[in-house]
Order: sequence, then C-alpha cells, then structure tokens
Amino acid sequence: MMIGVVFGHHKNEKYAFDKLYKYSIKKSQDAVEFKSAIINNEISAVVEEQINKKKSKNGDYGMVSFILFEDGVIKIDQFKKSKYRNGYMPSHSVGKSLVSLVTGYAICGGYIDPIDRRIDYPTVENTLYENQILLNLLNMTAGDEHIVGDRYFGDDNGFKGKGVNVNTIPIKRIMKKFKNTKPIIDEKGAWNTSTGKIEGRKYNYSAMTTNVIMNYVIYKTGDDWNKLLHKVFTEDAKVKRNVYFGKSIRKNKEGNRSSGEYGRYTFFADRYDYLRIAYSMMNHWNNDTCVGKYLKSMYENRIDKNYDRNYNKRTDMSVSQMATSYGGQFHFDLYGLEHKTILAMDGFAGQQLIIDFDRQRIIQVSSTDLHYDWRNTVYKQLQKDWSEIWKLFKLKILKLYK
Repeated sequence: MMIGVVFGHHKNEKYAFDKLYKYSIKKSQDAVEFKSAIINNEISAVVEEQINKKKSKNGDYGMVSFILFEDGVIKIDQFKKSKYRNGYMPSHSVGKSLVSLVTGYAICGGYIDPIDRRIDYPTVENTLYENQILLNLLNMTAGDEHIVGDRYFGDDNGFKGKGVNVNTIPIKRIMKKFKNTKPIIDEKGAWNTSTGKIEGRKYNYSAMTTNVIMNYVIYKTGDDWNKLLHKVFTEDAKVKRNVYFGKSIRKNKEGNRSSGEYGRYTFFADRYDYLRIAYSMMNHWNNDTCVGKYLKSMYENRIDKNYDRNYNKRTDMSVSQMATSYGGQFHFDLYGLEHKTILAMDGFAGQQLIIDFDRQRIIQVSSTDLHYDWRNTVYKQLQKDWSEIWKLFKLKILKLYK
C-alpha cells in the first residue's frame, strides 16, 4: 500500500544543552499543576515495558518519558533517567512547531503581518526567501528543495554541498550561500486568492525554512523578543522551570550575543513543561482566542505532503511518518485517523507532543532514539476511543437482529 507520508529525516546531533548559547525564558511564579489518576491497562503495560528496556548496543535507551493527559488528569506517567541531564528534554523538530506557536503570538501582538502577507526581512534580500508569503514558509513550500531540505538531500538539514549544518550557522552568514537564488517555481499561483490556498509548490521539510521564520520574528519584534517569549511560555503556558530556545552560535567557537538574529528552533524543557505548553495550546483552540484562531488557520491551510513511501507494519514509527498532511509547522491527518482533529509535533529520535482535540487528550514522549513501540503506545492510544465506539456499535447492531 502506498500513502503520502514524509519520513522526516533529521540529522543526528548529540545532546547539545551544554554546548549552545540559549534564549532563557523564566519559569512562572504560578505554574499550572496537574492532577493524576493513574490507570493500568494494555497500553500502560506496553509503555512500562518500553520505559524499562535496557540500553541498546550504542548506549541509547529508547523511550524515557511518556505522559498521557486525558479527561483533565494525567493517566499514564512513566519516566526513567537518561543522558538528558537535569530533566531537560531536547525538542529536536518539535521546536519547529513551537516556533510556529511563537509566530502566532507575534501576529496576534501586532508585530508581524498575517499569514497571507509577504515577509519584509532585509536579511533574506536577493535570496529565494525574499518577499515570500509567510504561509509558504510555515507550510514548507518555499520552493527551496533544489538547495536544502529533506526532499532531495536526505534530511531536514541537508544542503547542496558538504559540511553545512544550517542550525549551527547564524542566518546572516548562511544567507550568503543563498544569494541570487530563486524559488524552484514562479511565484505566480503560489497563493490562490479565490480559494485561500497555496498551490503549485512542493512540500519540502527543511530546517532552514523554520530558522528563517524564527529570525524574521526576532527581527520584527526587536527589543520585545524576550517579552514575547515570556508571554508565550511564562504567562500563558505557565511553565514550572525555565525553558530555552537554542542559538545558532556555539560555545567555545563564538562569543554569546544578547541581541541579533541568532535563532534556531532547538528547544529544551522539562517533560511536564512540554505538557503545560500543549495544554495552553489546547485551551487557546478551545476558547477560540486569537492564538487559537491562528492554530485553526494552520489546520485549515494544511497541504498534502505528497510523499509516496512504502507503509508497513513497523512498530518504531513516529507521528511525522504517519501524518499525511502538514500545516504551519504541524503534522495533521494521521493515516487511519483522518476523521480526527489531531495536531502533532514530532522531533528526531522519537520526540512527540500530540494534541487530540476531539478527545481533549495530550500525549508527550521523550526518547533517546526511535527504537520503541510507537504503534502500540502512541498510535493505539489515539485510535483507542474509535475502536471502542466501533465495538459498541457492533454490539448494538447484533442486539437489533437477535
């Protein structure tokens, strides 16, 4: 069977918390606290088995955190210590989605124009990113697949030419490699005003695109960049510990910079603070706030990934591999669950942060590699209600015909 899924390759990078300069976002003095009502069932048993797996030959643990939040309480909460020191779990590409969240706040705060407007960003002048419609960037349809990204270069950091990691080079420097480049298709038709949809561009999963967005927001917010981060994570998400976005400058190589366009989407947070962030997003969606409307617009403007890959019965999958569409740095429409409104965030090595709006459910997973049973933990939990409803429906039908 062939379905449109992207396998979301990511370049493996060692745990970088101590190696990066970071944007530090202070903890809330009024952190959200969650109640627990722990359950024991088939899925929790598999989670416990995965958590208790021994190290693999290469020293990885697999799953190190699993949280199921449902019906207003934490129902599954499993954790073990790992190489992620002090409990700070790396987001990897979950951070792409968090950049989108911050972008939504920037729009709602009046710092940047809406998603159907073109960006005005001097750093990308005379490159293919100049004058792009913001939604093109958010949807990974910038027309940059001939130079960077997963479509032709094997992973999201893949670059035409060797020795380039777009996450470790400040944007003003990396844009020199894009000078005199053009999008792979003509700009005409990229935004169809009659349908309100992007047309004529290919989905290309790219770290560069996210970093353009993040640094555009940094440029537009200016001195208010840290204030914006405080609004998102301290005031609204009410994180209990400090959280961090990485910078594209590394310790021991360059001095730190307190200002300037040094954003990279890498994010670090405690496992419960990832839950707090997702909980805040779910509340925005439910209450139809400005940020909630932004998230809904990402869903409404999602595009087909249009990647034909073989789908099989592997268990060590991830949400990005099962999602058939993409919108605004989020994965949507999981294969077999397209009838459900699920917003999914996915990162290298199996990081997962998933919001099931229909069920008011959040799943958080941190891992050191993808060698855990994703299908019988995450996916099975997402489809669980529908299988139960189907069983009840069949029982009712049988009763009618008795």
